[in-house]
Amino acid sequence: MTTLYGMIDSGNCYKPRLLMAKLGIPFANVEVSSHTGDTRRPDYVAKNPNAMVPLLELDDGRRIAESNAILLYLAEGTRFLPEDRYERAMAYQWLFFEQYSHEPYIAVRKALLIFPERAKDATPERLAATLERGNKALGVMNQHLARNDFFAGNACSVADIALYAYTHTADQGGFQLDAYPAVTAWLKRVETDPGHVPIEWLP
Repeated sequence: MTTLYGMIDSGNCYKPRLLMAKLGIPFANVEVSSHTGDTRRPDYVAKNPNAMVPLLELDDGRRIAESNAILLYLAEGTRFLPEDRYERAMAYQWLFFEQYSHEPYIAVRKALLIFPERAKDATPERLAATLERGNKALGVMNQHLARNDFFAGNACSVADIALYAYTHTADQGGFQLDAYPAVTAWLKRVETDPGHVPIEWLP
């Protein structure tokens, strides 16, 4: 059986869990927490030298790291990866945006505020910088979603799953989602897509 190594409270780990739930793909979930040092254990580093989660281990023992790479693998040949060349490029565009312009600020600010081991890094300067850049990312999303229901084409795709994972809990990082009405409407559309499960869901 396919195995997913991850953390229940991580948005990056939620992404493949959510997609596998939507696709009806059975998998075993193995909790590997960076909070307790599990990701740095020799047996786990042997599987993923980057010492991070999520990590997908296939039935034949091959492994895929990085959340958005896992999404692309799982979505191949499904409704979550557009067939149209341009729409597929848009999905890639927003996946890159999520990792470069969204997650480093929205997810990181939340982590700085809620995880005790990160408190030492929550300087006023860093909190201000992550708030500014996170709001910029939400503004870019809001502008797109004011004209489009989803991020790549007319249906939910891997881009929406990737961006949903940390956006739906952005308020825990101090972001005011009410200031982005197109984003809040999109969150509801993603949540009504068939097969949706909450971040706490496990198989």
